[in-house]
Amino acid sequence: MAQKTIRAVVSGRVQGVFFRDCTREEAVHYGVKGWVRNLPDGSVEALISGDALQVERMVAWLHTGSPMAQVRRVTVEEKELSESLHDFEIRY
Repeated sequence: MAQKTIRAVVSGRVQGVFFRDCTREEAVHYGVKGWVRNLPDGSVEALISGDALQVERMVAWLHTGSPMAQVRRVTVEEKELSESLHDFEIRY
């Protein structure tokens, strides 16, 4: 299985709509590792690492997000994994 790590920034109405909680649930479902956090500008940032197919499924999910979210844009860049990830967490 090919491994992949991405950094995604999701903008729109993505704070205060359970976006981080739902992202974590989806990540657990897909078996990927990483983290998600709010950014000061109102967007959400995520680092997602795992099997390439599962990472791509997470990226597809980010375009919709949680039920109350209104995603306007998802920016994705592939990254080198520079930290040890053990699960998927919400960072504050």
